[in-house]
Amino acid sequence: MSNESIRETVRQEYAKAALRVTDQGGSCCASAAPAGNPITSNLYADGETAAVPAEAIAASLGCGNPTALAELAPGETVLDLGSGGGIDVLLSAKRVGPTGRAYGLDMTDEMLALARENQRKAGATNVEFLKGEIEQIPLPSSSVDVIISNCVINLSADKDRVLAEAFRVLKPGGRLAVSDVVVRGEIPAAIRRSVELWIGCVAGALEEREYRDKLARAGFEAIDLEPTRIYRVADAREFLEGAGLDVDAIAPQVDDKFMSAFVRARKPAR
Repeated sequence: MSNESIRETVRQEYAKAALRVTDQGGSCCASAAPAGNPITSNLYADGETAAVPAEAIAASLGCGNPTALAELAPGETVLDLGSGGGIDVLLSAKRVGPTGRAYGLDMTDEMLALARENQRKAGATNVEFLKGEIEQIPLPSSSVDVIISNCVINLSADKDRVLAEAFRVLKPGGRLAVSDVVVRGEIPAAIRRSVELWIGCVAGALEEREYRDKLARAGFEAIDLEPTRIYRVADAREFLEGAGLDVDAIAPQVDDKFMSAFVRARKPAR
């Protein structure tokens, strides 16, 4: 698939997800992932989401909770890449307080409409949702203290561009703190594709070392990658069998190799 084809596929899938929440008021897990799956479930503590609209929670397609680990401080400016229904933006807005600001960036009109309605319901005045692509962030250079993202960078066909843009808009000393899907080791292409489809839509997860290398090439330092959830073949058995794969045969090649991870890095202060 071309970069544009991948982008359009992602746009269509996430538009459908937003409409499922808007039209039906139901959960919108990734289209390929079963309800209650180990990827999108139980990411947020009840105390965190108590004041967040139910639609923002239902529209969450993430694989982690970057706001819990980003160490946001009052007065900071935070940007969420691929903000979806807005849950991480709204949680960040509470952490940075009235003197701070939380931006959400998304390319899908339906998600933006849902996020803005969730902002209205939450009464969040220090929030702004922007339309755009994460490969071309519509903010000035050196304007953001912290960048977060929740299982979105893996969906981009041009991850080098995403990381270069993130580096550009961060202030000197600014922090990148994202949740993403990461692969450990080599996996046969056909098997990898099937597992990625189970994880979410059109995932294109980076191998752990490749992720670190790309961050370093973009200019980041203090790079750290911490696994938060390890995915097992047993979790995806039904989906993989439906795709015609012999699950027992591929298990040794897949088990423990796909994970959600919290990825940290910093833009040099100099």
